[in-house]
Amino acid sequence: MMRKIVITGICSFAFQGLLMAQDFHFAQTIQTPLLINPASTGIFDGWERASISHRNQWLGSATQFMSTAVAVDVNLGKTRMNDRAYAGVGLMFFNDVGGDGQFGNQQGSVSLSGILPMGGSGHTLSAGIQGGWGQRSVNVNNLTFMSQWDGAGFDPSIISGEGNIGNSFVYIDASGGLFYEFDGGKSTFSRNNQTKFQIGVSGYHLNAPQLKYNSGVSTERLQRKFVAHARLIAEVAGSKWSVDASAAQFKQGGHYETILGALLRYRFSNGTKITGLSHDAFIAFGTYFRFKDALAPSVMIDWQGFQFGISYDVTVSQLRQAYNGSLEFSLSYRNLHDSLFKTKKRRF
Repeated sequence: MMRKIVITGICSFAFQGLLMAQDFHFAQTIQTPLLINPASTGIFDGWERASISHRNQWLGSATQFMSTAVAVDVNLGKTRMNDRAYAGVGLMFFNDVGGDGQFGNQQGSVSLSGILPMGGSGHTLSAGIQGGWGQRSVNVNNLTFMSQWDGAGFDPSIISGEGNIGNSFVYIDASGGLFYEFDGGKSTFSRNNQTKFQIGVSGYHLNAPQLKYNSGVSTERLQRKFVAHARLIAEVAGSKWSVDASAAQFKQGGHYETILGALLRYRFSNGTKITGLSHDAFIAFGTYFRFKDALAPSVMIDWQGFQFGISYDVTVSQLRQAYNGSLEFSLSYRNLHDSLFKTKKRRF
């Protein structure tokens, strides 16, 4: 019984935290670029990209949170030499539902970016915007409150005394960001000792949309979220090994979160540098670390444009008393060969 009370209290706290407008995100941050920075839209090897991420959170507890994100983005006007400015266009949808109250957070958005390669040096700058709609909903009838505790258990027939909350509502959302990438592989024909570096900053919910959880006058707004992120891929000279390190810092209202990642990659198939008819293939393993919360051991495979990742959060904070961890999958595909928009992209 005490375990049930603890879990209920934690879930209630989490539900209140959602009401205070802390966004969801995934441990595998490198697999959800449009959730991290709108300016990353259209910046990738290849022509079109599609991805899906799914997270089952709070395994082993009395309640769970399920998060799914689907994204598609393309680059328009990009040449094979990557020697002139082009545009990125993306679509993203996500669905986040969880808790006994089935708190729902759905959103659809369109991302646009302007991408400027700087000669043949491998340097690229990008600015992007993202706009769309969001919807929030909750089923308060499925929740129990401390006022319904009768000394032996929770009695739903007891009037909770809570106000008129739980309205479903829709809002307009706006975001933007800046992104920089250096790709050493684009400035040399050398096989080994290549480096790729990315860094960016972004802001989400810049219009601070109003949240209307009750039928009365609401002054609560969705807190603006600011993200700073970086990634470094460095090959070990003379070997088939490379290091993939990443970092993401989130700030939303009074919430702060830091996610660090370190993967060791092994290249089991070499791509062609000049013709581009084949591409490197990797298997990677390592871990993500959510500061003061969890470790997430991960395995990832990159082959023929497909990239599959799986990770499992091992909770190291006090929340481990309530649940075992979280399981996360990601799958993406990049069209590395011929563009679907050949007349625009096959010109040199």
